[in-house]
Amino acid sequence: MRAETLADLSAPLMTLRLLAAEFGHLPAPTVEVSTIYPERLEVSFHDDLTGFETWREALNIAPESVVHRVQAGGQTRVLRVHATFAGAALMLTGFAEIPVVEPLLTGSGAVS
Repeated sequence: MRAETLADLSAPLMTLRLLAAEFGHLPAPTVEVSTIYPERLEVSFHDDLTGFETWREALNIAPESVVHRVQAGGQTRVLRVHATFAGAALMLTGFAEIPVVEPLLTGSGAVS
């Protein structure tokens, strides 16, 4: 159900308020509240899987709940987990660039 009013977003907004009060010392994430998913608070970390793990541990989310995938043609690692906190659906996501390994050149420039 799409949100029509700001009051329709009260669950994720209250959750954000509680997270800020309880975990204000943790790394700052990107936060998103959407009228498309009015019951969900999205918390994400870009180029910072350590921030993702810090929040996952603080929220007591089991590591085995985390889904790992790769996107952008194998260039970006994505960790994602869904949980519930203070009555709202919470989606915690971490993105990190996968380092490019340069091929080793030997002899006449051949790749080994």
